[in-house]
Amino acid sequence: MFIKRLLPLGVLCSFLCFLTSCEQSISIFNEPLSTDLRLNQIGFYPQAAKLSILLAEEVDQGQFYIVRTENDEVVYQGELSPSSSATLSGKKTWIADFSDFQEKGEFVVGVPGIGVSYPFQLHEQVHEDLAKASIKAFYFQRMSTELLPEHAGKWARPTAHPDDQVKVHSSAAGPGRPEGAIISAPYGWYDAGDYNKYIVNSGITMGTLMSLYEDFGEFAGSLELNIPESGNSRPDLLDEIHWNLIWMLEMQDPNDGGVYHKLTTASFEGRVMPHEAVSQRYVVAKSTAAALNFAAVMAQAHRVYADYDRDLSKRCLDAAKKAWDWAKKNPNLLYRQNEMNEKHDPDITTGAYGDRSVEDEWVWAASELWVSTQSGKYLDAIKTDVNAFDLPNWNTVDWLGYYTLFRHERNGNEVPLKGFEDIKALFMEAMDSYVSHAKNSAYHVVMGQDVSDFVWGSNSVAANQGIALIQAYLINGADRYREFALHNLDYIMGRNATGYSYVTGHGSKPPMDPHHRPSGAEPDKEPVPGLIVGGPNPGQQDDCAYESDIPDESFVDDYCSYASNEIAINWSAPFAYLVVAIEALYN
Repeated sequence: MFIKRLLPLGVLCSFLCFLTSCEQSISIFNEPLSTDLRLNQIGFYPQAAKLSILLAEEVDQGQFYIVRTENDEVVYQGELSPSSSATLSGKKTWIADFSDFQEKGEFVVGVPGIGVSYPFQLHEQVHEDLAKASIKAFYFQRMSTELLPEHAGKWARPTAHPDDQVKVHSSAAGPGRPEGAIISAPYGWYDAGDYNKYIVNSGITMGTLMSLYEDFGEFAGSLELNIPESGNSRPDLLDEIHWNLIWMLEMQDPNDGGVYHKLTTASFEGRVMPHEAVSQRYVVAKSTAAALNFAAVMAQAHRVYADYDRDLSKRCLDAAKKAWDWAKKNPNLLYRQNEMNEKHDPDITTGAYGDRSVEDEWVWAASELWVSTQSGKYLDAIKTDVNAFDLPNWNTVDWLGYYTLFRHERNGNEVPLKGFEDIKALFMEAMDSYVSHAKNSAYHVVMGQDVSDFVWGSNSVAANQGIALIQAYLINGADRYREFALHNLDYIMGRNATGYSYVTGHGSKPPMDPHHRPSGAEPDKEPVPGLIVGGPNPGQQDDCAYESDIPDESFVDDYCSYASNEIAINWSAPFAYLVVAIEALYN
């Protein structure tokens, strides 16, 4: 028996009473919220897949209901189906699939004997506010400027870190810039929960955000973010990216084209507001990884800003070429912080972003420079003997380069690279594997099909998997790739093993105490909104009190948990790409 649309509560109770011999009337409306019903706590698109996952060993009726919150009206009934696989903790899950339900409004999922879910919305632009917030989050990470109430609301704060009196650390000294020299490198975003700036981590962050613009510029460029530059001749997304771009340009030594690895204090500062963190700041050590990340970003920025600022576009390409040339002369100058501290003072103990190999950085930089210049010397430097798809991360960026080549071909251009079709076929095979495994997973998502997904910053794994699936969709248009990218967004927003929406200020159960100094320094306020936290991490490197060591449950919403509850720009960027792209694709 199958009930849909406009079923009054009394009829439902009578129906349930009939099914249960009527010893007592069962009403899902009299039952409490059940956190065992996991779903996207924002909502769903009417025409898209819509799932909720129930964690339960057994269910009495095997049925679920969709109930309109406005009037407790039952509008849909469906059958629960058991998942093919248990969760990593061995729990059984059931799928409530209401993909063919398309009414607009606010609803809950109800299961008799279990309870009701958090409320969710159904409408065409259901993730629009989240999409805007995911980019606006970068505005809240700005330094060298005051955040005014008209843009920042309750999170307004004074100017901090002007970075116009930065010392050259002894590890970074060179001709024209001796140890202790004062340089200016203002602007940029705070990297994570701390107050420093790192070229390597800015690399993948900027590349991801500019790729969002290159892939979905019409939609992404239309989003109005209420930032100081809103209303000028550039899209708000590009204005926000520009804030970090102009800092990165100042990190290149004009004397030789090398790029400093980071701009930082000697050690992390405390749980204070930015303007109260006033320790001396340094540019530290040039590295091959920094130069190649910089070259890739600047080559891409040359294309992205060409229609808005020709002088900036040219400056970026010139800077990219100089950084490439420096890297060719210094092809394996790796950043080794412990070794550096044995030779230089003061000791630097902030984030290292060290890398064992820069082979992947060469691929990314060469790809961006070739697309921007069409010079054969860059094309020849792109590695083609690729054996596996490696999900992008700050220290694994070669596939950002291959994405760029895919994009270049989609735009009607030839990619005369031997082995390119093999690379594309290998990628599509990996995406098909993603989808086939996800269909049988406990949460019906790509994320978590392997315990290795649950690393430091696991939520960026989920977001980057979503980006990969979107790239596959853009290549051949098969809807399964778009659908499972959406399912990974559902994972981030609540359909997961903890029941959290992992984005501050969004969803019914968001993080309230992230490892983010501006939020932690003002505990009387909600945390800065739109920030995605790292997510489950069984490494638990922070020694906080976790309730579980199961990989997908290893999360604690506590400031102390920098291993699971910190924020970082390289996690926020793929999340922004994913949610903005999904909103574009489904509208």
